[in-house]
Amino acid sequence: MSTPKATPPRVAAADRGATRIADRVVAKIAAQAAREALTAPPGRPGEAAAPHATVTVHHDIARVRVSLELGYPSDLAAQCAAVRRQVALRIEECAQMAVPEVAVDIEHLHSAPTRLPAGRDRRLR
Repeated sequence: MSTPKATPPRVAAADRGATRIADRVVAKIAAQAAREALTAPPGRPGEAAAPHATVTVHHDIARVRVSLELGYPSDLAAQCAAVRRQVALRIEECAQMAVPEVAVDIEHLHSAPTRLPAGRDRRLR
């Protein structure tokens, strides 16, 4: 006669294991968030290269460094603040990590192209 096997007690899903999000995945989230924060005004094509991010994750805390190229003249401080806010918000939403700091490096400034009035050319006389 066989005895019925006892079923192990059910373990809640949250207690079964852990999810680890790789640093490079969090870096991609940060770079995309920086891109979102730096949308170019209509009619002006973006001159700058895409933002690049590096991230160090320890437990559920992400330390982020974002490298940018920005247009000049512009309000650099406001753009950097917008990037910091958006990056922290996106990482907290998508990866459920705390973001105590977002360091922003401005690697290059692009000046607006000089435009001549319509009908004039660049030939020297």
